[in-house]
Amino acid sequence: MWHWLAIACILLPISLYAEVFDAEPTHVSDGDTLWVLPVGGSVPQKLRLLGLDAPEICQPGGLASRDALQQLVAHKRLHVSVNFQDGYGRGLARIRIDDLDVGALMVQSGQAWSNRWHHSLGPYAQQENQARAGRLGLFADPDAELPRDFRKRFGSCYPAR
Repeated sequence: MWHWLAIACILLPISLYAEVFDAEPTHVSDGDTLWVLPVGGSVPQKLRLLGLDAPEICQPGGLASRDALQQLVAHKRLHVSVNFQDGYGRGLARIRIDDLDVGALMVQSGQAWSNRWHHSLGPYAQQENQARAGRLGLFADPDAELPRDFRKRFGSCYPAR
């Protein structure tokens, strides 16, 4: 019990200090990763959308997912909130356009899965259920493979440098 309390005391202050800024998109790498340029002249940042998992670019549906994110954010002012970084140095971000959650829109349109964790179906489970019911995007294919399973079988789409 005390172990978990100590961890919570360490992590809670970190999560309270989110980096929040407005930005312009500069490049979309795939359905859950993009580069943004913060408004006001900072350096470009590579971000991964928090709470979802889009297909790998070389996976079936990967190009459509990337194109959907590109179309969604193109020429828009993004409101970005970054709380953490992943193992690749990308900021894990929630991104909004006005009052719209970009991650929710990607999952709801069938371009990504809600990111599962242990027994949780993830933050966008409701949007995924709607996309599945409508057989939208990835969910038109009953055999669509979760990106994490695809990566386990084939590795990254990007060759090591």
